[in-house]
Amino acid sequence: MLNLASKTNDPDAKLGWGERIGYGVGATGWNMINGIIGSFLTVYFTNVALLDAGIIATLIAVSKVFDGISDLIVGNIVDRTNSKLGKARTWLLRMVIPFAISTLLLFWVPSSFPTAVKYVYVFLMYNIVNAVCLTFMQVPYYSMISLMSRNGEERGMLGNVQQIFQTLGNILINTFFVTLLAKFSSSIETENTQAGYTGAIACVVVLMVILVLITVFSTKERVNESVGKKEEKNKADEVKPLVAIKALLSNKYWVIMFFAMLVIFFVIIFYAIGGVYYSLYIFKDMGQYSWMANSISIAQFAIMFITPFLMTKFGKRWMYAVGMALLTLGFAGFGLFGTSKIIMIICNVLKGCGLGISGAMAMGLVADAITYGTLKTGVNAVGMGNAGTSAAQKLGLGLGTAVFGWVMSGAGFKGEYDLQGIAQPASVETAIRFMYNWVPMVMCAIICVIFVVSFNLDRDLAKLRAEKGIDG
Repeated sequence: MLNLASKTNDPDAKLGWGERIGYGVGATGWNMINGIIGSFLTVYFTNVALLDAGIIATLIAVSKVFDGISDLIVGNIVDRTNSKLGKARTWLLRMVIPFAISTLLLFWVPSSFPTAVKYVYVFLMYNIVNAVCLTFMQVPYYSMISLMSRNGEERGMLGNVQQIFQTLGNILINTFFVTLLAKFSSSIETENTQAGYTGAIACVVVLMVILVLITVFSTKERVNESVGKKEEKNKADEVKPLVAIKALLSNKYWVIMFFAMLVIFFVIIFYAIGGVYYSLYIFKDMGQYSWMANSISIAQFAIMFITPFLMTKFGKRWMYAVGMALLTLGFAGFGLFGTSKIIMIICNVLKGCGLGISGAMAMGLVADAITYGTLKTGVNAVGMGNAGTSAAQKLGLGLGTAVFGWVMSGAGFKGEYDLQGIAQPASVETAIRFMYNWVPMVMCAIICVIFVVSFNLDRDLAKLRAEKGIDG
């Protein structure tokens, strides 16, 4: 089968840039969809499908139960998979088309349906996209860092490359999606029409499919191939879900990473959705969303080109803590001094640098935490470990979306007011400002303190390896 990966089968070898980039572009693909869902799905439901923000928030919150379960199921499936493409890449190949089709359908709520049926449709399609298709994309994709290499430095590099290309997906959506909405919109007065979303989503999912297929055919899973004894390989494949979960929960560093991932994605969804509503109801111009979002995303993208060198000098733990500190300062500054466009851009650049630095470290830290747990407990839970962090991300995104919707509903927001020419209540603007600035600031500060005080993974992993006579 066609494969453009580095020729080496040594799991401890450094990989070529062709394979690193090939791995990264898949993140651009699926994260474009993530970005649209995160920033525009709630706006689509309230302003195009004309559904109630509070009810939508509740449906999304309930859906997180299924989402969390599906991550554990898919993680176990990845751990047990054996195919010519390995454990992870085969699932990307199988699920990329279903993911594309279901995303199109999620943004196509039939206007002829009765209101109650629309809510049922939304609930079903949201779960198909998130609990099934996206899970079968994210869990295998993140697992590839552990399966492509066991070299700690290489894993850090792959995590950094993944974050660079994932951020590129955000930049593409921030820059072009509103333009695509306007191009396909059936109205010259607003971008928020069904025709606009259908056309724009169709363009994005085609590009997503192409990028994910590049990842499938330009990477290789080496770690299992290096296992010399068949019985050891079989033992790794036979890890039971409850055993893997127990091992992960006894691993304090994996637990910290789970919590950190949940919090940071809660924060991300708050400023993503908040940016769209900020543009619509504070700036009174949805076109302002591009500079608001890109001042974060471009800074995040740029900083990650130097994070590998900083990581080598200072280590992943301290880089992650610095990233959280910069995010805290950015949110505080925007809330306190955001009286001019220049100040708002500077504060968002701080957020982007913080997100880029911490994000570039995240998946490398997860891979190291899983390795630490494997050495400590003897249980190899690569799939379940990455499933857990994927679940944390989606739980953060889902809870963030739900809380945002509940707060907006409680503040008196009604999407139909816009069509009727009625101004939203003043409490809506207050709610948007609070959720865009102050909630994220507090959450980032908490994570920063945790990493400074109690995250000693590098030290403890090196100690375990030394005890077991393992190099690297």
